[in-house]
Amino acid sequence: MNTSGDRLRILLRECHLSATDFAANRKVTPQHVNNWFKRGIPMARMEEVAELLSVNVRWLRSGEGPKHPGDTRDKHGTDGPGRRRGERPGDREELELPLYTELQTQPSGRACVAEAPHQKIRLARRILDAMDVELHNAICVAMVGSSMADKIQDGSLMGVDRGRVQIIDGEMYALEHAGMLRVKYLYRLPGGGLRLRSHNAAEYPDEIFSAEQVQEQRIHVLGWIFWWSTLNHRRHPAALP
Repeated sequence: MNTSGDRLRILLRECHLSATDFAANRKVTPQHVNNWFKRGIPMARMEEVAELLSVNVRWLRSGEGPKHPGDTRDKHGTDGPGRRRGERPGDREELELPLYTELQTQPSGRACVAEAPHQKIRLARRILDAMDVELHNAICVAMVGSSMADKIQDGSLMGVDRGRVQIIDGEMYALEHAGMLRVKYLYRLPGGGLRLRSHNAAEYPDEIFSAEQVQEQRIHVLGWIFWWSTLNHRRHPAALP
C-alpha cells in the first residue's frame, strides 16, 4: 500500500463501495477513479476524499501519521490490545439496521411500507460515519424489479437516511407510493409536483405527478439512498457441447 490510490482502493473495499458508485458520488467518471487507483488521488481532490471516507489527509496522501482523526499510537505502533495501527475503537463494529418492506395491515388488508418483524441488516459503522448518517435515521430496504438497473440490481439491499427527506433534484430516494416501496431519482416541479425518474429510462419512462396527485396517491418520501450492495447480473447457462 504505497500510494494514495492503493489506500483509496482499500478504503472503498472497507466501505463496500464500488469504484462506479464512488465515481457517481464524486460526480466523476469511473475511468477517473481507475486513474486515481493507478496514479494516486489528485491533490485538488485529496481533502474532499479524506473527509468523505473519514481519514486524515496526511495519511491518505503519504501513509504517514494516524489513519483516522483522533487516533493515537503508542511506542509499539498500536492503539491498544487487539487493535491494528491507526484503527479506531469501533471501526470494525457492525450495526443492526431495521429492514423495511411492503406489508399488509390488519384488518383492512391495506398495503404499507413498514418494519419487517425480526429482520435486521448488519452494516459497518464506518459506512454511516462516512456518509454522515445518524443511526436512529438509518433503515434498509431491498430493491424490487429492474427500474434502477444497471445501477442497482433487483434484490440489492439499500441504506436509507430518513433524516434527509428534503428533495434535491436528481438525487435518489426511497418512497412509499400507495403502499408500494419504490426507488427513484426525484425532481421537484412547480406547484408542489414531482417527477419520478428511473435509471432504466428505456423501459421505465418518467412519471409526473401534480401536488394533488401526490396527496391522492399517498406518495411519501422515506429518505435519501446513501448506500447499496452490489450484485452481479445473472449469468446465462453455459451451452452444452
